[in-house]
Amino acid sequence: MQPEQTLTDPSPDAGSADRAARRAVTVFPVLVLAAGALGLAAPGAFEGWGTNVPYLLGVVMFCMGLTMTPLDFQGVVKRPWAVALGLVAHYVIMPGLGWLIAHALGLSPQLAAGVILVGCAPSGTASNVVTYLARGDVALSVSVATVSTVLAPLITPPLTLLLAGEYLPVDAGSMVTDILKTVLLPVIAGLLVRLFLGRRLSRVLGALPWLSALTIAAIVTIVVAGSAAAIKSAAVLVLLAVVLHNGLGLALGYGAGKLSRLGPPASRAMAFEVGMQNSGLAASLATAHFSPLAALPAAVFSVWHNVSGALVAAWMSHRARRTLP
Repeated sequence: MQPEQTLTDPSPDAGSADRAARRAVTVFPVLVLAAGALGLAAPGAFEGWGTNVPYLLGVVMFCMGLTMTPLDFQGVVKRPWAVALGLVAHYVIMPGLGWLIAHALGLSPQLAAGVILVGCAPSGTASNVVTYLARGDVALSVSVATVSTVLAPLITPPLTLLLAGEYLPVDAGSMVTDILKTVLLPVIAGLLVRLFLGRRLSRVLGALPWLSALTIAAIVTIVVAGSAAAIKSAAVLVLLAVVLHNGLGLALGYGAGKLSRLGPPASRAMAFEVGMQNSGLAASLATAHFSPLAALPAAVFSVWHNVSGALVAAWMSHRARRTLP
């Protein structure tokens, strides 16, 4: 659910897409929570659906590609230092926090690998919209999210191998292939379609957040259904791990921006680019390479980081308005 690239476009079509994006971000946590409840209540109805998760993720990433333009990559050239800092902060803070939290809470190997995999994923697909709602630096947010997604095949598998390999066997080579097929290729396909069709796609941009939200909800339903038997005993511990992971990521991301003197808007963007993860990708990889139980942290993260992101964005926006002359 990433129509973020339209957030700085003043055209009427972009404004409509922006409003749809904000509504989707608001409704999304409720939708995903309902999807998880459905998977928990009727797990048998979704038995054997796990093989569909990579294809569903491909739909989400194709929608993301449709919202992208070459302008998203210009920010990397204009502000390479800030984008590089965002990437380093994202791929150091969240994987490190995942490993520390897994050790501190004494998580089982499956759950520990799942938490670490969430930390090793690229930026979340709603981070740009939340940055916009927080009055943050949307251009920086878009650049970091775009580059972190493009680099995910090169960074996520080796990081997962390094940090989660002590818990479960990690086939990093196979994981690279899966990320290329489910993330990079759909994003590139969406970008090419956007380049060739251009303004003719403007009518459907407002629907993309909802399509992505519904698809991610379907992923959550399948993941929760696959591990329904273990959720009752592990739910509280997983929720604690997710809240700590996301909360510390938001705080440390904001702190990294402040320490680097990027300014308040850029610091707010850093908070969300570090603390919000592509949990759909983490769920897909965990289901394919570990187990449905290992995908549980990603499913919970998918709900929680949108709730926390909306709340923190509202707080940041309120503080920003108070500081205006």
